[in-house]
Amino acid sequence: MKIVVGISGASGTVYGVRLLEKLSLQPQVETHLILSRSGEKTAYLEMGLLAADLKKLAHYAYSNEEIGARLASGSYSTHAMVVAPCSIHTMSAIAHGISSNLLVRAADVILKEKRKLILMVRETPFHLGHLRTMTALAEMGAIVAPPIPGFYHHPKTVGDIVDHSVDRILDLLGTPALGAQRWDPAPANT
Repeated sequence: MKIVVGISGASGTVYGVRLLEKLSLQPQVETHLILSRSGEKTAYLEMGLLAADLKKLAHYAYSNEEIGARLASGSYSTHAMVVAPCSIHTMSAIAHGISSNLLVRAADVILKEKRKLILMVRETPFHLGHLRTMTALAEMGAIVAPPIPGFYHHPKTVGDIVDHSVDRILDLLGTPALGAQRWDPAPANT
């Protein structure tokens, strides 16, 4: 299973990093990373990570300027793509087919080939233009999945909160994480 992971410049690089880490634990998954220039800068500012650190987490890594890469063609078969985090700029470019870089072009290919595209949009609050763009993307077949944590699993750390959102993305990919916390309303002592 080939999964493309795009990391844009939105705050929340930890979501893309954690997704790559969890996907690496699944031997059936091959990961392809596209890191935007803004994503590189945010990764360093938020996590102290360099582009080289992120590229080590994936099987294959591509420059965002490499518009002729295999991920830019529908003839190269991939299962799905996740943009984690997804900036409003990247979301808008995808929605309007502005394929000026590999990350947006790869997402465009995923949509046109009717594959699964998941966008972890990282912004708040949303204005009407953001919401209309998300609606357009959903109508095109994309899954808009902002990292909105649940608290029924009683998180103790920020990592627990991040893992909850990433585990939901893994569910959407059809590659559930081992040990993912699931909703179970049954009392503990039954």
